[in-house]
This record gives sequence, structure tokens and C-alpha cells, in this order.
Amino acid sequence: MKSIFSFFLLIFLLAGCSDTSLPPIKISDFENDTSVKNLGIRLMDLPYGLNSMEPSLAEVQEIFISVHGGNSEGYEWIYPLKKINTKLRHMYFYRWPDNSCFQNSVKKLKDEITSILNQDKSIKKISLIGHSYGGILVTQLLKDWNLSTPIEIHVIASPLLGTPMLNSMCAYEPISAIPKKSVLYEWRTQFQLDNVFKNLNEDPQRIELNGSLVTTLPDTYKGNRLGHNWSISWVADEAF
Repeated sequence: MKSIFSFFLLIFLLAGCSDTSLPPIKISDFENDTSVKNLGIRLMDLPYGLNSMEPSLAEVQEIFISVHGGNSEGYEWIYPLKKINTKLRHMYFYRWPDNSCFQNSVKKLKDEITSILNQDKSIKKISLIGHSYGGILVTQLLKDWNLSTPIEIHVIASPLLGTPMLNSMCAYEPISAIPKKSVLYEWRTQFQLDNVFKNLNEDPQRIELNGSLVTTLPDTYKGNRLGHNWSISWVADEAF
């Protein structure tokens, strides 16, 4: 009996020693031969909150924050994050509980941005890019934005008009104005090509917002139907 116990104890200890868990993903990890799907899994394994994707650099002048949409698998962000990254941008990825309402996550994101700005006075610009439900989150930041640093927001394939479920369950109300020192870009997919939206009664992207800069995406991207997830890559190529 003792020998059997010792055998299972040894197996348990060996399993513990062979733990191959990886550290939190960074943009530098995107350069290896790991599949995009696996990189996406690691991206979505990041803890909730604002995750730095690279070491701090002295010459950084801009913080760039990417915010995922609902039920994201992460892979749709790998190419765009590599493409958008420059030496003057410090890249962040904001993980949040996208299966719940957005209000608490908006407040937490604003608090984290404020903390960064208080610590680093060299930052001259804040940029955010929100995809799908993530676009709701980043535009809600503008409702009570009172920081002096200019902010540029890009929303991609985002239902800014609202949906019946979002409106009723989360008391969603779209922003009605764009504050000073703020710029809002809307990148809209074609309604009939977007599998997330095409079965709705109306296109939830089509909101009338004075001062917003609207672009409708084409129907294909690199030979593929330009639908919900490919839209981020198209914007990364065309806008950055």
C-alpha cells in the first residue's frame, strides 16, 4: 500500500515540475511561429484590466489601447496589434468581462488611463480602438471625459445605435456629443456581410452623431469576405 501511495505522489510531483504555463503574452511573442489561434487564446487569457503589451520606452508619446468585443477568441487582434505598433506608441490590451454590462468596465478603464497620465507627463495623446461591443465601451468614455490630454477613438463594426437587448438589460444610451480635444472614427462593416448584424431588423452601426468621421468598409479584404472580424485588420492597414 505504501509503495502505491509513493508511486502516485511521484507522478503528482513530476506533473507539477513539468508545468509549462507561459508568462503573459507580449507583442514580441507575435513574431514567433506560434499559430494565430494559439496567440489569440493567450491574449484572451490576460487578466481583466489594462495589460501592457511591451516594455515602457522613453520615447513613447502615445498610449494605444485595444478593447475586444463580446466572445472574442483573440486571434482577430494579432495582425492588427503588430501593424499598429510603433516606437512612439505604448500598446495596451484591455480585458474586460464582455458577458456583462459595460458601465463598471468603463469606469475602471478611465481610472487606469488617469493613473498612467498621472505617472507619465510625457504622454501627448490617448488612442483607443474598440471592436464590436468594445466600441460601446470606448465611446462611453467620452460621456464624462474631463482629462486635458487629446483622445482619439476608433470603433469598428460596433452597434453604437444600440440593440433591444443592450438597451433593456444595460440601460444603454449612445453618446450625443463629441467633447473638445476628442476625435471619433466609425468604421462600419456592410450590414448584409456582417454575420453578427445581418439578421437584425436594422443596422445597429448607423447612428447619427455630429462630428463623427464615418467610413463604410468594402466587401472584401485580401480575397476574403470583409465581415465582422476581418474588419479590424482592414482598419489597421488603412488607418495606421
